[in-house]
Amino acid sequence: MPAKLLKGADVAKEIRAELKTEVENLQAQHGVVPGLVTILVGENPASQSYVRGKQKTAHELGFYSIQDNQPADLSEEKLLQLVDQYNKDPKIHGILVQLPLPKHINENRVLLAIDPSKDVDAFHPVNVGKLLIGEPDYLPCTPAGIQELLIRSGTEISGAEVVVVGRSNIVGKPIAAMLMQKAKSANATVTVCHTRTKDVKFHTTRADILIVAAGVKEYVTGDMIKPGAVVIDVGVNDVGVTADGKRILKGDVAFEAAAEIASAITPVPGGVGPMTITMLMKNTVRACKVHNNIKD
Repeated sequence: MPAKLLKGADVAKEIRAELKTEVENLQAQHGVVPGLVTILVGENPASQSYVRGKQKTAHELGFYSIQDNQPADLSEEKLLQLVDQYNKDPKIHGILVQLPLPKHINENRVLLAIDPSKDVDAFHPVNVGKLLIGEPDYLPCTPAGIQELLIRSGTEISGAEVVVVGRSNIVGKPIAAMLMQKAKSANATVTVCHTRTKDVKFHTTRADILIVAAGVKEYVTGDMIKPGAVVIDVGVNDVGVTADGKRILKGDVAFEAAAEIASAITPVPGGVGPMTITMLMKNTVRACKVHNNIKD
């Protein structure tokens, strides 16, 4: 029987409806509105598309939002001054500096300059450390989206064998840390595979939940999947265009073969992707509460 599709677009829509109500309540009961600034340096087309999506969602949810576009030749010091300006702005609760930055700017220095309480991407070492010890203020957006997909699909995480293929700071490491916590919607036994793993298939075929963020088109094939597993494909690989000019996207999992073996699987596109921006919005609402001493 073909696998159930875990459509992130549907789940994201559900969460955004919840957030919209929460934003309305914050304004009505406390007189505050979540504030988000996205800073874009240069004119990278992909980055422009990403920030447009973030700003569009913020406006739809009723946020106070700013899109701060800066020229590609902006100096690192000027960017740091801009970040400091928003750190001090009481109307801004979330700061997002769109990556990648121009090569003359040290990305780490810029990310470290963001006030951790306004770091809604959860990339600052303070927030990474809090995540690791199980006391996060904010969860990194893509891993948080993965966890929500698992929860809302009714997937049993506690006690499950989870295998993560990929060890990036953005997906692999944080999702492993999140799912191994002694916490609700966690308590999994987690294995992380990477480029130095001798026998990836040995591990993946043991996984009740398989999360693939390898960055390689169709890296995981059907014979690498345990029958009945839940497969989360984080990969987005551009493999060309159709005759009418639409991009053709493939995941890190060979979808057709995997869908015949797994019990549930995320499609590409439309799986994990739509969740990322939604979880950014959730973090911004959380940041608004933190800055205004409002309990969840």
